[in-house]
Amino acid sequence: MTRGGIRAWFLVHKWSSIICTAFLLMLCVTGLPLIFHSEIDTLTGDAPTVGTVGIASSGTGPGLLPLDTMLARALARRPGEVPLFMAFDNDRPLLTVTTGPSPDAPSAAMTLQMFDRTTGETAGAVVDSGVMHFLLELHTDMFLGLPGMLFLGAMGLLFCVAIVSGVVLYAPFMRRLDFGTIRSRRSRRVGWLDYHNLLGVVVLAWALVVGLTGVINTLATPIIQLWQRGELATMTAAYAGRPALPPQRYGSLDRAMAAARAARPDSTPQFIAFPGGAFSSGHHYAVFLQGSTPLTERMLTPALVDAETGVLTDVRPMPWYAQALLISQPLHFGDYGGLPMKLLWAALDLLTIIVLGSGLYLWLGRRRGGTGARVAEIETGAAGVPT
Repeated sequence: MTRGGIRAWFLVHKWSSIICTAFLLMLCVTGLPLIFHSEIDTLTGDAPTVGTVGIASSGTGPGLLPLDTMLARALARRPGEVPLFMAFDNDRPLLTVTTGPSPDAPSAAMTLQMFDRTTGETAGAVVDSGVMHFLLELHTDMFLGLPGMLFLGAMGLLFCVAIVSGVVLYAPFMRRLDFGTIRSRRSRRVGWLDYHNLLGVVVLAWALVVGLTGVINTLATPIIQLWQRGELATMTAAYAGRPALPPQRYGSLDRAMAAARAARPDSTPQFIAFPGGAFSSGHHYAVFLQGSTPLTERMLTPALVDAETGVLTDVRPMPWYAQALLISQPLHFGDYGGLPMKLLWAALDLLTIIVLGSGLYLWLGRRRGGTGARVAEIETGAAGVPT
């Protein structure tokens, strides 16, 4: 690589790192406890304990109350509100019902209730509060909504640029040293530089995966809107121009569920979106079905059922861009491989915090000489770095 090329890549690495480091440190620190969100909820008593393991709440048969009954009980506890979502636990007979003052109610106005489908008893309203909710909001959008999500997405892109540019510079910098060499007998700066480079290579693949999936997750709102304007509009074209179906004309949920399951008998329902919301039309129950394998359970297929008649309108997989979002969400937090995967994700997260912190230390404690001196260090190889 020429001196000019090294200089260009060095400036790219320097400024992309400087701009995103503080925000990436915040994301790594807040993301660490979020990896163990469910385990923390269990330890603190926030996780529900009702229900029998091995009985899915989306199933049918003796011992499970009808979905229409569960919905009626949820609405009785929230008079004047309308249903928005019903979600299922496929390991226990627990389901949640989300209600709001109108079909297009914002998330801040929604109420989520949890029920045991074997008894009809409630586990109470799920309140978004506490430390874990605070960390999730900070990690997701810094309490700024969509602008905050898009800003963090831009920081994630800069992080990926910093990773790629760091890899490009690593080869000429380490040409005279064996991989993994830590020159602890040199100055503190040289030692931290070696640790920074070594740990950066160790977490390289993981950091790129988490960074890119994080960027995709910040685009969740635009992706869903694109699906609404494209695929969903095509699926409901026959209903275009009709007024939205009022809640008092909603038909049987159990009939809609039976129609959806008959269309895809090898799938399991994950949740139902009611008419008027972001995940459905003004006329349909949208039953979102997941596969039965560890991979396909993350890939949802919506089945649209006429909410008044219970007749299936259409069923088709989500488009590729929506599937990318669905796959990136569990991959980002490592919650698809059980506790061992979460422990690996946590260890790599800690190493990334060290990489970011050491990079910040090296920049704040930089010696005189400017860009020319740094380029000379890289050009001559790490062995030429002065103490």
